Amino acid sequence: MTGCFSFTASGNRCLRIYFASAGMKSKQMDLDDGNTMHCWVPKKTSNKPALILIHGFGANAMWQWSSQIRPLRRHFNLYVPDLIFFGRSYTTRPERTEIFQSQCVMKLVEKLGVSKFHVVGVSYGGFVAYHLAHLYPDAVQKVVLVAAGISFEEKDMTERLFDAPDLETAMSVLLPQTAANLRKLLKLSFVKPPRMVPSCLLKDFIANMVTDRREERIELIKHLTGGRKASNLPVIHQETLIIWGEQDRIFPLELGNRLKRHLGDRAELVLFKDAGHGVHLEKSTKFNKQLKKFLLG
Repeated sequence: MTGCFSFTASGNRCLRIYFASAGMKSKQMDLDDGNTMHCWVPKKTSNKPALILIHGFGANAMWQWSSQIRPLRRHFNLYVPDLIFFGRSYTTRPERTEIFQSQCVMKLVEKLGVSKFHVVGVSYGGFVAYHLAHLYPDAVQKVVLVAAGISFEEKDMTERLFDAPDLETAMSVLLPQTAANLRKLLKLSFVKPPRMVPSCLLKDFIANMVTDRREERIELIKHLTGGRKASNLPVIHQETLIIWGEQDRIFPLELGNRLKRHLGDRAELVLFKDAGHGVHLEKSTKFNKQLKKFLLG
């Protein structure tokens, strides 16, 4: 970005080095049918369970899972994909649903030779993980859903469950085009958001992480929200852990309670105090311990 140091580009370089030093390597996979996905995979696999980490909206997978790589790499063969229209993953096909995303993830792991795995999905990634578990019950073992508002309904927007009064306002914040809206997104995502971030760095992040394929991501959101009813949500039968920040302002806690009621005794809801939507980043040490306890137990 002219006139300002590119924090985002530098961050990407540092994260690539960090992931590589943690025993991961970058892999670009042609899935056929016009779909291409990028994924961080183990340099060497071992006799450990496979775990897929699925990111949400926002930055690419590296930025969202950097706090989990080293703590989890010791116990799992990790696979960290960029979803379609994020990072280096893309498609020439017209599909925009979370079901399509889950089908792409499954094709990816099959090409990587992974037949059984646990899955963790945060926010939008939780929607994808949920359908992955529903569509492929023989492959998906345990499921962790983090701040994933899977149970929300279209009427929740008009009934003001969310801070945004309508979908257009929500998209202007979730896919910000101004430094002011990115600051608002940070305030909604974290109990203690970063302070005093210069506008040039925020604009640089938007240019590098948000602007590219923004229209396609808008289509993802529209397909996610249109005509949605919790009663139409299928029930998954895997052992499931639901993690929520008590002060989540993007997907309020009511959605976590609703999802727990939907799944019944097969699911456990764990709440993190003093945490918001980015609970896996704000409380990473506690979060990582909770994951290992559940997935290895």
